[in-house]
Amino acid sequence: MREHPAQDRVAEPAPGCAVPATATEVLLEGHRATRDRVARSILDHGPSSAVDLSGRLGLTAAAVRRHLDSLAAAGLVESREQRVYGSRGRGRPARVFGLTESGRDAFYQAYDQLAADALRWISESVGGGTAGEEAVAAFARARFAKQGQKYRSSLERAGSGGRAEALAEALSADGYAATVRRVPSAAAAKTPPGAQLCQHHCPVAHIAEQFPQLCEAETEVFSQLLGTHVQRLATIAHGDGVCTTYVPASGAAPSSAAERAPGAVPTAGTPPTSPNESARPRGGTSHD
Repeated sequence: MREHPAQDRVAEPAPGCAVPATATEVLLEGHRATRDRVARSILDHGPSSAVDLSGRLGLTAAAVRRHLDSLAAAGLVESREQRVYGSRGRGRPARVFGLTESGRDAFYQAYDQLAADALRWISESVGGGTAGEEAVAAFARARFAKQGQKYRSSLERAGSGGRAEALAEALSADGYAATVRRVPSAAAAKTPPGAQLCQHHCPVAHIAEQFPQLCEAETEVFSQLLGTHVQRLATIAHGDGVCTTYVPASGAAPSSAAERAPGAVPTAGTPPTSPNESARPRGGTSHD
């Protein structure tokens, strides 16, 4: 159902490398394609009855109902009574099927472009340049501060030893697929003790690529929530596979190894190790 022609195109197999599909795979693919046609017809024409869909798609009513049942089970459509304007005749009201919010989200949405346009407008409205960058940064800080408030009680319950894990759990509930990787002590390896907070998904990666202030504001909020300086080592927005934030162990002093990590962005009063260090996250690190 995704309508991303440029992003969702499947690469053609190399000549002589095609793998023949099994009969089951062909049937399943055909089922998905027809189900998508049913959903698309509802999107184009609004809430529809099984009879309406049957006529538009050239399918039997029974076949349409099977696909509607699958869509309903997946939470993509819901049935309701058909609205009748004016006097209604005798008999039971017809049932129609409309897309749920999740069903609409399954189709292409221009939310990324809308968000980018809004942030660009914020920047330009104050004259652009440094003032524009600061205006976007102020918006980003306000947004992530509000998100951080939602997480604060969970982290306070976790105590100092489990704050990173509590933050990862809260982030995962918001779609960031976060995990924590404990870093060995300096005695066992030449790395500072602490943890790596890894976000395997970023819902705003496309926007953060254009406006790095979003990543910087998020890092600041992490520092405030965890009660220590943290350092961003990698970001999806900058082309890395995972957003990675280094969190030192409680009471640990900043380590030169962490401060000099490629592209690290120190926060909470920790200055860069040299004036030439970039403020944008680059580089990567190992993850589980």
